[in-house]
Amino acid sequence: MDYERLIDEETWDFIQKTGELYPDDAVDMTIEEQRRIYNAMAREFRVPRPDVVSVEDLSANGVPVRVYTAGDPTRTVLFCHGGGFVVGGLDSHDDVCAEICAQTGYRVVAADYRLAPEHKHPAAFEDAWVVLGWVEAGYGKGIVLMGDSAGANLCAAVAHHARGRCESILGQVLIYGAFGGDVNQGSYVEHAQAPMLTRADLLYYMDIRTEGEAPKDDPLFAPLADSDFSGLPPTVLVTADCDPVRDDSRDYRDRIVEAGGRAHWINEPGLIHGYLRARHTVGRARDSFERISVAVEALGQGIWPYDE
Repeated sequence: MDYERLIDEETWDFIQKTGELYPDDAVDMTIEEQRRIYNAMAREFRVPRPDVVSVEDLSANGVPVRVYTAGDPTRTVLFCHGGGFVVGGLDSHDDVCAEICAQTGYRVVAADYRLAPEHKHPAAFEDAWVVLGWVEAGYGKGIVLMGDSAGANLCAAVAHHARGRCESILGQVLIYGAFGGDVNQGSYVEHAQAPMLTRADLLYYMDIRTEGEAPKDDPLFAPLADSDFSGLPPTVLVTADCDPVRDDSRDYRDRIVEAGGRAHWINEPGLIHGYLRARHTVGRARDSFERISVAVEALGQGIWPYDE
């Protein structure tokens, strides 16, 4: 794959800086080392919260959450962070949540779900589900699910499980998520050696989530494994073109549309997994973040701005 041609200079600068802070062989380190280095990397990219945003750390029935508000919000975004189910937390995506709050005017509730390998599947899903119930009970209906990478997987799992159980979800915005596609074809092979995330990295993160073999036909683990895609909320999927998990979002969109639902896929040329951290330094990432923010706001208002 000719990444020198596909990826622009701004993005290469971001890739290089990330690599200096979080090396390619991080998966060979201990879990403690991975988390320490990841958190340090996240701090380096973190920007100050917008002045209009206030923040409060709370407990959502035992799950730590951070609540962002600006004004008097009528909608709530439930945010699940990325990090391969192994790293990340409330601080790693703090500025992303704060900016979504400021740009949309919605309340954002970030979930600090339990991480693997100490807490195997379905622990992360269970925590996200608990937070959904807490948000609904405390703030009422009008919830948009939002997550990146592993967090996108969790949000989709919550949306699947919520059918018939929760009527408050207005939509979901899923950013470069891995939903359980075939790792031996398509983008998994085409971009097996992509900058920022390789196929080998993905296999490591998939394996560490479970004791022994991964569960089969479990949409709470791999949403694409579901046999029924009807009744899901309007869904916007955003991917980086140079990313092994890219095709999962295309396939997830197709399943929803085939089942009669609404789904839209935005594939961002020349971008790589994890580009949300580049939104202040890379033009393509900045433009994509704007599209993401617009999608969140539109779904919160019950608007579907996409022509299919």
